[in-house]
Amino acid sequence: MARTLRATGRAAPPPEVMTISDLAQYLQLSKSSLYKLVQNGKIPGQKIGKHWRFHKGVIDRWLSADKLHAVPPRSRGGKRRGKVP
Repeated sequence: MARTLRATGRAAPPPEVMTISDLAQYLQLSKSSLYKLVQNGKIPGQKIGKHWRFHKGVIDRWLSADKLHAVPPRSRGGKRRGKVP
């Protein structure tokens, strides 16, 4: 479900309980990538019958907590560090 634009031209905030489509848009991921992450237990969610549901508050806390385990970005240039052959 795509978020609709408000009269201000801004997207409406995501709902408190999100579908896979809502969460994909919120996290700016493709639905296929999100399905893989959810099925592997990487993202907190609940499956209700055939459908996944995600609580926005839980996702926001998960995002904040996950920053503690974030991998620093690799540098874009220069020599690679590591063993020299």
